[in-house]
Amino acid sequence: MRRELKNLCVVGIQWGDEGKGKIVDALMPDFDVVVRYQGGANAGHTVKIGDQEFVFHLIPSGILQKGKICAIGNGVVIDPCTLIHELDQLRKVGIDNESNLCISDRAHVVLPYHKILDAAREERSGESKIGTTLRGIGPCYADKVARQGIRVVDWMDPDRFRRLVERNLEQRNAELVKIFGREPLSPDAICREYGAHAERLKPRVCDVSRLLRQKHLEGRRIMFEGAQGSLLDIDLGTYPYVTSSNTSFLGMGTGSGFSPRRVDTVLGVTKAYSTRVGEGPFPTELDDSTGNLLRQVGSEFGATTGRPRRCGWLDMVAIRHAVELGDIDALAVTKLDVLDRLREIKVSTGYVEGGKTVDLFPAGTTEGLAPRYAVLPGWNKDTSACRSWQDLPAEAKQYLQFIADQSGCPIAMISVGKDRGAIIHLKPWLAPSSKEGSRRG
Repeated sequence: MRRELKNLCVVGIQWGDEGKGKIVDALMPDFDVVVRYQGGANAGHTVKIGDQEFVFHLIPSGILQKGKICAIGNGVVIDPCTLIHELDQLRKVGIDNESNLCISDRAHVVLPYHKILDAAREERSGESKIGTTLRGIGPCYADKVARQGIRVVDWMDPDRFRRLVERNLEQRNAELVKIFGREPLSPDAICREYGAHAERLKPRVCDVSRLLRQKHLEGRRIMFEGAQGSLLDIDLGTYPYVTSSNTSFLGMGTGSGFSPRRVDTVLGVTKAYSTRVGEGPFPTELDDSTGNLLRQVGSEFGATTGRPRRCGWLDMVAIRHAVELGDIDALAVTKLDVLDRLREIKVSTGYVEGGKTVDLFPAGTTEGLAPRYAVLPGWNKDTSACRSWQDLPAEAKQYLQFIADQSGCPIAMISVGKDRGAIIHLKPWLAPSSKEGSRRG
């Protein structure tokens, strides 16, 4: 990164799967604390070190490095089964950094009835389904907003946990049986299983927001790790085909209890092309051999669900929308190497509707909007070994400059492969070509 950083927020600015986990891992040596502040086990952050590949759904990616505090904020909905499984998997490969983990006592807990209701509702929706990961995330957030949720602090108290589970099951079992024809759940079974999980994780529970304030006052550097992508934001994304939390930088404050005013830099992560998992609008989607090439070369299969991702050209209208709403300072462009085999590359710079140009990302449907493409030359060279700006082919430099110009945002990092070290750090950042093209002037 070009300037000395104190606190940093890393967010995705597409529909998720941008490679945030790798970027967080690459930057983590310069930071003391990393915080997940929203989402749940529907996220999948992948880090590749040598021959080993790690996929995290709840644990911040910084857990791979010793001596780093890894915090799960109050804005996350925690599936204890997934969290413990991840910790156990790390132990199996000799990484026992569990003592570094801190869990907010104000985070909400995903319970079995959330997952069952998630699946039942999706199945009942048929062709109108959202395409959720079926991890119970939406129903858990719904309980939180309805003030029926169970927080970690409640879960740690066996008597209170039982009372709340019994209360919630009165309504949830009625819904499962009468509406969906499912079997009712037993409070005894839930309390027994989750009681054992509570004992395992109790030493890790604390007031995370207070911890972060203390570390900040001590001069420690804090990195905030977003999950999913800004275009899936519950308020500002492609509603209703969104996730159930605020995925942009704007969700960082409420999801962590730490003031966004104390964050120095917001780094937006985007692929060099576009992907999406699940249903919803995707104007630049490619349902052809090029889309299949991107999927196969880029290994575009969901880290959480295994579902093949929908692939398409980069959409600068969507990127500009995410940059503006997220107050992005710089970009990290990932998977540039996936484009190595293409003779030409298209980028959507706007949409056309009824013969008129549309440059703003719509709040409603994108149906009827045709992408307006700029066509750039490909480079037909392997970029996976490049480790500096000078190493990149001229056409790849041209493509990256085009992204900076169109987004009005400088580029700070470029990823050219899966491995941990396959990153180019730009010093100085690659700036937009002109002040007129720069969002910050």
